[in-house]
Amino acid sequence: MKASAFVYPWDVNGDPGAPERLASLGVRQATLAAAYHSTRALTPRHPRHRIVTAEHAAVLYRPDGRWTGRTLRPYEAGDWAPGDAYGEAAAALAGAGLEVHTWVVLAHNSRLGAEHPDTSVVNAYGDRYPWAPCVAQPATRAYLVDLAAEAAVRPGARGTELESLGWYGLAHLHAHDKTGGVGLGDAGQYLMSLCFCPACREGYGEQGLDADGLAAAVRAALEPVWRGAPSDGGWAGVEKLLGEARANATRAWRDATARTLQEAAVAAVRAAAPDGFQVLLHADPVSYHCGANAGVDPAHILSVADGVVVPCTGGAGLLTPFAEQGRAGAVLAANFTVVSGMGGSPGTLAADAAKARELGATELRLYHAGLASDGDLEAVRAALAGS
Repeated sequence: MKASAFVYPWDVNGDPGAPERLASLGVRQATLAAAYHSTRALTPRHPRHRIVTAEHAAVLYRPDGRWTGRTLRPYEAGDWAPGDAYGEAAAALAGAGLEVHTWVVLAHNSRLGAEHPDTSVVNAYGDRYPWAPCVAQPATRAYLVDLAAEAAVRPGARGTELESLGWYGLAHLHAHDKTGGVGLGDAGQYLMSLCFCPACREGYGEQGLDADGLAAAVRAALEPVWRGAPSDGGWAGVEKLLGEARANATRAWRDATARTLQEAAVAAVRAAAPDGFQVLLHADPVSYHCGANAGVDPAHILSVADGVVVPCTGGAGLLTPFAEQGRAGAVLAANFTVVSGMGGSPGTLAADAAKARELGATELRLYHAGLASDGDLEAVRAALAGS
């Protein structure tokens, strides 16, 4: 199977050996960050640094004139990725014979939420999530669609992988995260991720719900959970906590909102891209899930995009709902963490990849070549050599 490794521009720029090192793993593609969220990243082999601190979400190239005069616009990176850091790294990787695809993080931006708080998801208690732009708001949607097109279609790129193109909610690390004291479970996470900004309140009204009544119902449903009562898993748990009619009405609003955003963003990328440009989404086959792997309806998303990148660390079962659609030519990329210190298992990559293939995977994604130790990379090299 074709394999690609994720990489940041700062893993490559300033390290002349990085492109050949990546190519020597046996991958054919590099998935290179063009727009990324804030992070603190290890660079264990770089000749000039060992830690890179990306202070805020940023584009890793110089944005163009489409943003002139707009309130919501991408932030440029600071000294961690100056100028056209993406372009410099992409050229070096292509010079080593690698096909380069962009990696674009969209609805995850803490600085946007800090500077424009009205753009953020706001829960039933009135708490804002500054890291989570509400994807129902027209101005935010327009910003995300234009960002997708600009960041995805960089010079020389053969395709893109769009991350977080959907709802974000509570379940994502934010600074020093201290939210694990109560086991919310799948259902509690959903309720704590429901948004009550003006756009979403209007959307609930279109589904026949009173937004104030819905917020009160959410708070009442969560009271036993805060006291330690277990929260049932899956969608049945949401229906039990909130009531079947209310639960399904909220999901109808949120599913439609995410689907139309995904359609618009993919269409914008394709309009800006050359023929043959590949568009993939990082995706979870459960549409009400939030996060970097956006919750999607498998049949719908495979009718919109060229395929999906599916989280498979710990098991490849999430591939099955996509494979069951049987869409000829669709890319089903199994994404495995290969950094031991981050819960990955590079030593079992060969067996994990074989299982993923049985479940319908057509390609592999390896997270993350820049973060992995030499020992982890050697295990990846051995696994790909034997595949």
